[in-house]
Amino acid sequence: MNLITGVLYAALVAYLGGWYVGQWQGNFSLLLFVLTLVTLAYWLAERYKFQPEREASAAKLVAEDESRRAQLASQGIAQVDGNVAQARDKLLMQPWWLDWTAGLFPVICAVFLMRSFLFEPFKIPSGSMIPTLLVGDLILVNKYHYGIRLPVINKKIIANHEPQRGDVMVFRYPVNPSLDYIKRVIGVPGDEIAYINKSLTINGKPIEKTALAEFYDEDSLRYYSRYMENLVTMKHSVIEDKSRPAFIPQQAVEDFPGRENCRYSGEGVICKVPAGHYFMMGDNRDNSLDSRFWGFVPDENIVGKAFVIWMNFGDFKRIGFFQ
Repeated sequence: MNLITGVLYAALVAYLGGWYVGQWQGNFSLLLFVLTLVTLAYWLAERYKFQPEREASAAKLVAEDESRRAQLASQGIAQVDGNVAQARDKLLMQPWWLDWTAGLFPVICAVFLMRSFLFEPFKIPSGSMIPTLLVGDLILVNKYHYGIRLPVINKKIIANHEPQRGDVMVFRYPVNPSLDYIKRVIGVPGDEIAYINKSLTINGKPIEKTALAEFYDEDSLRYYSRYMENLVTMKHSVIEDKSRPAFIPQQAVEDFPGRENCRYSGEGVICKVPAGHYFMMGDNRDNSLDSRFWGFVPDENIVGKAFVIWMNFGDFKRIGFFQ
């Protein structure tokens, strides 16, 4: 068993190493699920096979020692050398390969359940949600807000709240579901979304936006126009790059399901959101690969609602709730 455990750990290290250097894309949910099953198997084997065997061997050793001492005592030998306690403790000691498998099962299982059904941490990798979320922000996502879903396959089994306009949502990227994206919900099923000349209209109603002080991006060392956008349900900040045009190049648009629901022009895009889908946009409007390019997010791709920055090692003032 120690050889099998060593091979499993070597495979785990190889998998994580390849994921870290970018050789392949890792599915952490699946990995955590597999680790939970493997450590559970070791935990069950330890509880019902290996531990009873060690206890039986220890009990046999103690019984043999007591029998030997009794036999010697009958011959008038009262003092016997040797301490069976150390040998007994060594027999009862859990081997390393069980300590690093069965011993980790409760921890891995707790992490798997919490991550699958309660909260999941994410790190913001890009600037598409600036100024709401910055690169390096560590956020928490509420996994049950939009309903309880089975881990790995992400199938909803218990409904809860429906996504609302203005929610910051994590979802599986429709073009490559192994990737998680984060954007803001702009359109819900049945909405007609128009983003023309950098002005947002929902169901024919222009969305009010108020000019704010310019936003300075420390990474690009540039200033951007900043606005407070009012989606009725909530207000949030967006930034725009005045030097970039509003239209979407046709070569940049994916051939996504429901593509016929969208009309592209030199001024922008108009889309009708189909049932069971959502139209997503980044708050960094001119630097966001979102629904304007790859279409709608189906309900089955939803991961959860982002709601708090729990850490940013470069700026502790970033910690807190956001909209």
